Amino acid sequence: MRDETISGFLEQLAGRVPAPGGGAVAALHAAQAAALLGMVARYSTGEKYAAHAAVIGRVTAGTDELRERALRLAEEDAAAFTAVTDAYKLPRDGDQAKAARSAAIAEALVGAGRAPAAVISVAADVVGFAEELLPVGNRNVVTDVAAAAEAARAAATTARVNVEINLGGIKDERVRAELTAETDRVDAVAARAEQVTAAVRQEIAK
Repeated sequence: MRDETISGFLEQLAGRVPAPGGGAVAALHAAQAAALLGMVARYSTGEKYAAHAAVIGRVTAGTDELRERALRLAEEDAAAFTAVTDAYKLPRDGDQAKAARSAAIAEALVGAGRAPAAVISVAADVVGFAEELLPVGNRNVVTDVAAAAEAARAAATTARVNVEINLGGIKDERVRAELTAETDRVDAVAARAEQVTAAVRQEIAK
């Protein structure tokens, strides 16, 4: 996926194929959000920003790492969803085949739930960096901090739906609790992202 052109990816996304889908889109929202913050941080260097060099450096390094992690998750999500569709295609003629198919589906659903759950975590970290960068970043690109926050919010809310659709088929209570703990974070992440955007809009309206 990382070597695909944008138009090529969108063509695949629009096609009648199991993946990529909403989970990959959520991850790419997160990757774009991290990239935007990396750009703002790189525009916030030099003598004028010397007092905030530590914050800027932390944001630059952190968002670069998150961008790469989100891209990996987009690829993992596509692979996980394909595994689910493959598991549903397994034969079910006879009790043994049915049991094997059910086990394969359950295992695949865990993978399909974990990838978007990890995207929620990335999105939360991106919003945290947006909160750090907003007060000290270059004001000429401050709207990109809001754009990053909105992309991160979309990543989190989209990923939540993709976790929830898989929960019904996951029987392992420990895994269900682990995934639910991530989805339970989303409203707070979205609210924090909204606060970042509101602060930017208030600033540019002055």
